[in-house]
Amino acid sequence: MTPVRLTHLGGPTVLVELDGWRILTDPTFDPPGRTYGFGLGTSSTKVAGPALEPEQLGPVDVVLLSHDHHADNLDDRGRALLPSATTVLTTASGRDRLGAPNVRGLRPGETVTLAGDGRPPLHVRATPCRHGPPLSRPVAGDVVGFALTPGDGDRVALWMTGDTVLHAPVRRLARRRDVDVLLMHLGRVRFPVTGPLRYSMDGRDAVRLVRLAAPRVAVPVHYEGWSHFSEPAERLRAALTGAPVRWLEPGTPSEV
Repeated sequence: MTPVRLTHLGGPTVLVELDGWRILTDPTFDPPGRTYGFGLGTSSTKVAGPALEPEQLGPVDVVLLSHDHHADNLDDRGRALLPSATTVLTTASGRDRLGAPNVRGLRPGETVTLAGDGRPPLHVRATPCRHGPPLSRPVAGDVVGFALTPGDGDRVALWMTGDTVLHAPVRRLARRRDVDVLLMHLGRVRFPVTGPLRYSMDGRDAVRLVRLAAPRVAVPVHYEGWSHFSEPAERLRAALTGAPVRWLEPGTPSEV
């Protein structure tokens, strides 16, 4: 596989450079200190700012937006960046809300092929997510992940899980696809109003997913920087000891 270059900007936001494509995941660039409401009495405070500012990124070919309705995946400054991207891929319902000509909506299982001058085509498959316990979709909303395959190969160069729990469709996909780089959204999201219910994966889930998918390298993101993450970073790191994990230094490009 062609090496993948990753620059973690904070939270779920990563600049992915792959075969000449410049891909940005879940843009979040607001400064820390603000509290955002997520609906039904839930909220979270941003406690860390971005490692780089939007104007430092350079051109963006594709934005992979797992969902548009939670500020920890798309905040105000991230939203302002979307028109400058050539293509924005998100959920079908998110496409309707955003309503911009460069936005395309995908449902899990759907694939779009993007063409670029002097670069291999980029095949992007939408992957399943469930952002909470069973029956939570009407509350948590639609979320989607993305599997990227450049050129004519079959192996997934990068799978971005999106914000999801480790439910059966994610486990099935992990068993069936050959994955090179696994970009995992973690953090064990919880809210006081819903008690022990979890809305994203924790360290134990991450270990199980890595075993199922058997990637060359797994990259944890979206596990710190917000008050609604309930798993301490040191506990997450301990859980993943011995796994093929690359921990990214914010703002520093890493070839994986």
